[in-house]
Amino acid sequence: MEYDPIKNKLGRFFNSSLLLRKLFYFMLDTLLLRTWYIHREIKKWGRNAAKGTNVLDAGSGFGQYSFYIARKYPGWQILGADVKEEQVEDCNRFFKESGKTNVRFEVADLVRFSKPDSFDLAISVDVMEHILEDVEVFRNIYTSLRKNGMLLISTPSDKGGSDAGHGGESFIGEHVRNGYNIKEIEDKLRTAGFSKTEAKYSYGVPGHISWILSMKFPMKILAVSKLFFILLPFYYLITFPLCLILNRIDVSVAHPTGTGLIVKAYKNR
Repeated sequence: MEYDPIKNKLGRFFNSSLLLRKLFYFMLDTLLLRTWYIHREIKKWGRNAAKGTNVLDAGSGFGQYSFYIARKYPGWQILGADVKEEQVEDCNRFFKESGKTNVRFEVADLVRFSKPDSFDLAISVDVMEHILEDVEVFRNIYTSLRKNGMLLISTPSDKGGSDAGHGGESFIGEHVRNGYNIKEIEDKLRTAGFSKTEAKYSYGVPGHISWILSMKFPMKILAVSKLFFILLPFYYLITFPLCLILNRIDVSVAHPTGTGLIVKAYKNR
């Protein structure tokens, strides 16, 4: 199914006021398990980061990760880059109205985007599964990082990522690949120039169940009828506590396999 039309409708609704936009970010931060993993890794990295850290949000989307970083680390400078002009305009308007002066967004195709030696940290969340020319993107980010910079990636794995069916087709129509094999993505990152990589599975059994309850099932129903928007708050009132428990379990244990990957790559020269 196509996620973008549903995401765009949700985005337009929550863009109608600052309060709704912040509520939207809170919901994404709470329900999306990958956000739990990304926040944890950013906090780990941030313990030793300098005050003037520069961050690239590569494929910034709705801007929720930039908002988290800007609020938690007001001394950092964040650039959000995204190919969708409408989302970039919305983010710039929201962040200006919110008084977050350490963030800006620009329209950019990551396949061509490069700002040599500009960033200490780059994040790419739910992006690389949408881009066919992934090695070119990794090269551009490598070039854009400073020495000792880190790239943090969250993406589906090839162990059932994108909820691919028996025929190998992704449940999510916008994905160009169902997921990465750990060796595959580490090899591609090394080809791009990264000298050190670390990868681990996310979305083990608890996380996958949470994803079905919090994302897959609601999206499928919303694709059928807009009337479900009215029932959505009541649905989450029931499922929300269980999803929180499942997410907490997922980030607390190591997984021998999982439908997601958390990957870190370092530029050491």
